[in-house]
Amino acid sequence: MSTTDEIKSRIDILDLVSESVQLRRSGKNYVGFCPFHANTRTPAFVVFPESGTWRCFGECNEGGDIFRFVMKKEGWDFPEALRHLAEKAGVVLQPMTPERQAEVEEHERLYALLEEAVTFFRYHLTQTPAGRPALAYLEKRGLSPETMERFGMGYAPESWDTLTRHFTQKGYSQEELIQAGMVTERDNGGIYDRFRNRITIPIRDISGKPVGFGARILNPEDQPKFLNSPQTVLFDKGRLLYGLDAARKAIRAQDQVVIVEGYLDVIALHQAGFENVVSPMGTALTEDQLRLLKRVTRRMVMALDPDAAGQRATLRGLEIARQTMDHATEMVFDARGLMRQEGRLQADLRVTTLPEGEDPDEIVLRDPQEWVRIVAEAKPVVIHVMSTLAQDQNLDDPKVKSQIAAQVLPLINEVGNPIEREDYRQRLARLLRIDERALVLSGGATPSPRTSRRRSEQRRPEPVAALQPFAAGRPVRAMEEHILQLLLRQPEALYLLDRQLQKANLQRFSAQDFEQADHQVLSKLLQQSLDQDQSESNQYLLENLPESLSDLVRRYLEPLAGGEPESQPLLEDLVYTLLRLRLVRVNENLDQLRYLQQELESGDLLQENYSEVTAQYILLRQRLDKTLRAPVQVD
Repeated sequence: MSTTDEIKSRIDILDLVSESVQLRRSGKNYVGFCPFHANTRTPAFVVFPESGTWRCFGECNEGGDIFRFVMKKEGWDFPEALRHLAEKAGVVLQPMTPERQAEVEEHERLYALLEEAVTFFRYHLTQTPAGRPALAYLEKRGLSPETMERFGMGYAPESWDTLTRHFTQKGYSQEELIQAGMVTERDNGGIYDRFRNRITIPIRDISGKPVGFGARILNPEDQPKFLNSPQTVLFDKGRLLYGLDAARKAIRAQDQVVIVEGYLDVIALHQAGFENVVSPMGTALTEDQLRLLKRVTRRMVMALDPDAAGQRATLRGLEIARQTMDHATEMVFDARGLMRQEGRLQADLRVTTLPEGEDPDEIVLRDPQEWVRIVAEAKPVVIHVMSTLAQDQNLDDPKVKSQIAAQVLPLINEVGNPIEREDYRQRLARLLRIDERALVLSGGATPSPRTSRRRSEQRRPEPVAALQPFAAGRPVRAMEEHILQLLLRQPEALYLLDRQLQKANLQRFSAQDFEQADHQVLSKLLQQSLDQDQSESNQYLLENLPESLSDLVRRYLEPLAGGEPESQPLLEDLVYTLLRLRLVRVNENLDQLRYLQQELESGDLLQENYSEVTAQYILLRQRLDKTLRAPVQVD
């Protein structure tokens, strides 16, 4: 992951822009008055949380990512914005030393090893007699072959060294197998396969890269029931959510995520069409995991079994110790921790309880509409705890009332919104059938501002030590990356690209074709390398490349999957991809302008922009169709 991606994974664009621009929700996006030009009539400044970008549809007609926003707001260049945002995110800017370069290459090799392990386990599930019991078990759970393939489910042979022998023969060292978490070291030396006679499920990070495995027993006598990869340089369970890479699109579309306990629950729900689900893989939700979710939605529902959400868990004092990675068997419920995280993240956290003795996969197989009802009945954490504690209790007993109040009032005091806090206190008073003033006297009063500040300082989270890879798989960003991959290989192709664009009466290639600030910097540098005549363009690039972008350029120069292109195919690919990129962006602008016009009934300025963008769309559509019919010719 590049430094810029690392920073973006920590800084939410909504939080950043909201520091200086008052925004309000408008559909999936947020709108406000542009901070870069005088305007109090038409709020045509739009923030797109899904892509982490912004755009002014008014006088500026500009946009970009968090780096571009800070650069324009402060008048800084890219390195200055990078240093500022890195400090804000708590990211240490490190030079690309030979040691760090070796570390990056090492991680890429481990990703490749884990991807090959997915194929290895898939083969043993579908192509070997030993895998038939595992296949039969998954079919009995109602999973289709297509679903098993989609989620990469496999089978680990009942052997101490089958995987070890397979990968050492492929050239991987024992040290690499240990670093990837695929084997375990013996106390007296040597290694053995970590996963044996288990169903395997690949665990991927938010960008879809494999980082480890979860493995379920087939033999009831084996322990533990679920075994995860150990902590590695790639696998940190507290900063991962199973299924998030596959669920992001559905979560954004529904503006809600449902958090369930296990891998198979996630997979079965996806198969049934409920794709906005993820799993913390059996342990309490961490703030890092909730921050990952906050990037796609602020509405979160925890679907817990009655035991995890019920009295026994709640009465443990609400501060539950984290269970160790390989021994956790249920998703524990830390109500007070959730309340604190809800306040810090400005999220909407709710809890729903499953029917006794049933898992989500069983419910959705029996009746999908029952799952819809269960999610719809989710309650805020405080109300859930109130009803759980009061269930089957003698509310005529003063001591019972006192016990319930003593556990609920600390949660209410964690609520940041004073209106919500007052409502919860009134609800608790009605539930216990007591005067609300008694709750105030017992310690439920709204804390003073000074007390609030002191408490918030005491519970301020520690700096996050590690980061999740940034989600780099969206179509627009992928097209930007592909264009730069081609131009970095043959910078001179820019001349030919501009010639083709001019022949089609289109604007020349420029940094404004990109919305990512790091891509804008690279494109400008590419143009500068061609404009100067002091050295070869590639040499100029290397000498003038900002150190913070060196790992990004190294990644873009890695061998392409289809091999290195010749000049003619490269130019055709370049023209086609750039036209597609422009067309997608113009189409997005059209959609947003239509929405703004309908919502605001605003007049001449937006209508003028709308007409101009429509003309761009028609022209681009014609040129793209022509390009597809007649390949680009090098003059």
